[in-house]
Amino acid sequence: MTQKMLIDRTACTGHGLCADLLPELIELDEWGYPIIIDTVPSGLTAHARRAVTACPALALRLARAPRQYEHR
Repeated sequence: MTQKMLIDRTACTGHGLCADLLPELIELDEWGYPIIIDTVPSGLTAHARRAVTACPALALRLARAPRQYEHR
């Protein structure tokens, strides 16, 4: 199951802890707010959960990414 990380932009206060814990998927903009780079690969799911749990503003969550079907 592919997951994606979602940010509640109104709750986020720009601590930047998520980018420290998951630099493979999260960059910070010029004001210190997170930018998600891609969906969460299965190898980084545990790290993504840790970033969600550690967020001091509770602004991150994981959700299932919609399936993408190939057209044949």
